[in-house]
Amino acid sequence: MSQLDFHFINRIRQQTKKLANRTALRYHENGSWQDITWSDFQSQLDQLSAALLAHPIQVQEKIGIFANNMPRWTIADIAALQIRAVSVPIYATNTAKQVAYILNDADIKILFVGDQEQYDQVITIVEQCPQLEKIVAMKSSIQLGEHPLACHWQDFLSVDSTTQQVEFEQRLQQKQLTDLFTLIYTSGTTGEPKGVMLDYANLAHQLKAHDQTLQPIDHNDISLSFLPFSHIFERAWVAYVLHRGAINCYLESTDHVREALSEIRPTLMCAVPRFYEKIYNAIWDKVNQASPIRRQLFKWALKVGEQHFNTPRPSWLLRKQYALANKLVLAKLRHLLGGRIRMMPCGGAKLEPSIGLFFHSIGINIKLGYGMTETTATVSCWEDKGFNLNSIGTIMPNVEVKIGENNEILVRGNLVMRGYYKKPEETAQAFTQDGFLKTGDAGELDAQGHLHITDRIKELMKTSNGKYIAPQYIEGKIGRDKFIEQIAIVADAKKYVSALIVPCFASLEEYAKQLNIKYHDRLELIKHSEIIKLFEKRINHLQQELASFEQIKKFTLLPHAFTVKMEEITPTLKLRRKVIMQRYRRQIDAMYS
Repeated sequence: MSQLDFHFINRIRQQTKKLANRTALRYHENGSWQDITWSDFQSQLDQLSAALLAHPIQVQEKIGIFANNMPRWTIADIAALQIRAVSVPIYATNTAKQVAYILNDADIKILFVGDQEQYDQVITIVEQCPQLEKIVAMKSSIQLGEHPLACHWQDFLSVDSTTQQVEFEQRLQQKQLTDLFTLIYTSGTTGEPKGVMLDYANLAHQLKAHDQTLQPIDHNDISLSFLPFSHIFERAWVAYVLHRGAINCYLESTDHVREALSEIRPTLMCAVPRFYEKIYNAIWDKVNQASPIRRQLFKWALKVGEQHFNTPRPSWLLRKQYALANKLVLAKLRHLLGGRIRMMPCGGAKLEPSIGLFFHSIGINIKLGYGMTETTATVSCWEDKGFNLNSIGTIMPNVEVKIGENNEILVRGNLVMRGYYKKPEETAQAFTQDGFLKTGDAGELDAQGHLHITDRIKELMKTSNGKYIAPQYIEGKIGRDKFIEQIAIVADAKKYVSALIVPCFASLEEYAKQLNIKYHDRLELIKHSEIIKLFEKRINHLQQELASFEQIKKFTLLPHAFTVKMEEITPTLKLRRKVIMQRYRRQIDAMYS
């Protein structure tokens, strides 16, 4: 295949010809799963492309998508790409202020909104966005309130598409790999968001690299999407799924993942480390409550699974033991994820090695990867065999990685962004003189070519004793506990490490019930002496591997979670430490008084 064959729009149209009557997309509606065939998918794409041309949207002009996952998200995205427009995703959880910034900075002319909540937010800021010409409600249930810029999806489509056919064909013929396909706004932990410019050459590079790296995927595979498309991880993965002709299934809410796993029984699914942590903790909770015989059986089966995973050529005896362990225990554990998972890409943060080993031992092929929006997702990922569980994988094909000043991971290759939209100074600062992207992550490459990450360079904290603390590393160690939902380390210019902790209240309230602890509200619960003792015990156990200067000496339990709305976390769930430190100054001061 030539490089232009890997142009994403060419891949969609090629798969439509090849798989016309097969399922492309699947979604849940009115209590059951509905299918959209490739031919119907292409028809909807072409119809919306014609409507966008009629508006008119010019080459490389911007449309926005402010919605949760749904087939129309993908349809709006690719319909815009077919006419060489640029689609700009906006997190469904963004505040009105954040939405207004992106609409204006990206010069968005048409905005697609997914639910009433998003529509209502846009209406409050629409007068601040003079370039916005149309708001398209993706669901007929959205109440428009007769706003002059607003219309429903079907009304937007009601144009004479025949008059746009010549222009449509010209746009298809004139498409280039140098065209931008998206602007993705990185929700920085400091400062205003920056629009990452990604072009079709970036995406083509990743399609080709994943073909070379992953096990073959085809129309028999089913991928379940529940991570937000506004993030590069799920968006690039869905592009790859469609490129391979597999079925993509949509979940608007993460509340229904468990049911979807049993109903869809996917073969592929992206997830973040927190997803695996919760499953891991839930399984061990059940095991610890089981009878001694069942506990021993579980531990034996897990040990056999681990030996089988770690042995390149298992002996006859080990193969027989594994077959028995699989029948009695391991297959039942895989059934929790539907029973057909072949591969699970994992990204967004580092996965605790013991949890990675657990899932591979039970037969779940987790592909932990490292990447960022600026690299169109994957820079490195775990191989099928022989990878280092402590690493973030080996480097993807045709990518250069080296370690620069302050142990910073530097990346160069066709996967790297064009730059930041309208920000030439920030773009220049993001690259070294020889064209390597500065990732902002500290790490190292070992002798076997495995990439290791230690922390975000900008987030290193220095205690008043002169010791450097890597907060994300500590948060990763402690935060995987089933009783902890969120954790923010405090150490900068302090004499010891402390922490603000948001408990996982579902687990905590169940624990309080078992101990018959009486309380009126969450604030009273987290002040109870038995609860404080519980957290002290669990934190001390989890931080045994940490150096004494890294260990948490004091902590404060918080009754409410850090939220995007309060600007304490970004939409990708990264901590905005400056905001948190200011907002919880009283609690922090109390830990050092």
